[in-house]
Amino acid sequence: MEKVISCFKKRPDAASRLICFPWAGGGSVHYARWGNVLSSSIEVFAVRLPGRESRAKEPFFVSMQQIVDEVVAALLPQLKEKPFALFGHSFGAFTSLAVAEALKRLHNLEAAHIFLSGASAPYSQTRLAAPKRSHLPDEDFLEWLTLIGGTPPELLANPEVLKLFLPALKADLQVVENYSCSPPGRPLLSCPVTCFDGKDDVAHDLQAWRSITSGDFSIRMLPGSHFYLKDSANEELLLDYITKQLETAEMDYF
Repeated sequence: MEKVISCFKKRPDAASRLICFPWAGGGSVHYARWGNVLSSSIEVFAVRLPGRESRAKEPFFVSMQQIVDEVVAALLPQLKEKPFALFGHSFGAFTSLAVAEALKRLHNLEAAHIFLSGASAPYSQTRLAAPKRSHLPDEDFLEWLTLIGGTPPELLANPEVLKLFLPALKADLQVVENYSCSPPGRPLLSCPVTCFDGKDDVAHDLQAWRSITSGDFSIRMLPGSHFYLKDSANEELLLDYITKQLETAEMDYF
């Protein structure tokens, strides 16, 4: 499991776990450090995909199914022990959904709460009409990255860093662009789902996520653009909300 999951703060006695999925091109560190911030009742597992961090020499995954298979195999024993929640931003929202559906369909395991951020539902018209970016020439690709914000300018200006960063980002975007998901005829899930987004980001069809669950559904907008969650004030609001939801879920579970 250690290869696939980063856990800065192991809490075997925690009442629940929060499983976090990276954005496109991202690693596990941003989320793993949440384990140092959240209450002792929550253990944070951050997913680490091939081609980055300690897995830098491994080839990137090329399909959503590869991600789902690996993550489910790594987490399954732990997810049977106690309540768990999923969080994913952008690309991570899609991987969260794909993993949640596989856990429910194949193992009858369901998250206590799913938190989705910065993305339209994969089957929404907004998503289907979105231009494909993964095959853009590097110059055009970097222009788009600058436009959506959140990537440090010093990173974009460093050719050596870009050489490491761009392949992972493009590989993840290609996975999403090739990921097809039909609108559910009926909700597969019954857990609460919360969608977060930056008020200044491009418009996402958040309402379309409603159809994945028969449970409670809510939307929370925070100041900022696509990477609003990197802002410390927003992160505090985000983590406070997640903590309250998980503590409520823990009481219901026990």
